[in-house]
Amino acid sequence: MTQITNSQRKWHLIDLSQEVYGRALSRAASLLAGKNKPEYLPNLDQGDYVVMINADKLNITGNKLDQKIIYKHTGYLGNMKQMTLKKSLEKSASDTIKKSISGMLPKNKLLKDRVARLKIYEGQEHPHQNISFEE
Repeated sequence: MTQITNSQRKWHLIDLSQEVYGRALSRAASLLAGKNKPEYLPNLDQGDYVVMINADKLNITGNKLDQKIIYKHTGYLGNMKQMTLKKSLEKSASDTIKKSISGMLPKNKLLKDRVARLKIYEGQEHPHQNISFEE
């Protein structure tokens, strides 16, 4: 069985202002892993490219902005840092989204390649305008 070539990978555009935060991120993780394809195998990297736009206009429901806590450990004893989702998004929305999606993907040798196919942009403009996107 051979690995998929780059010519067979599709591009998907996700507008974060139109979809709910968690559902959009889980859909992106599924597309990056290739679970939408009938020939999906967990040990092969068959995923697609995902371009996410309007990262600064996230549609977050409920009280998640104030109640959801993002944890980060520095590696030193007793240095567990925490901040709310609101502060994390203000600091860097694209890094927060990328970390959330990488947390949804399997932790194996394919993780770095899958996350590299994820493109996140703050506004409407992105350099992939000439690519035809799948819906």
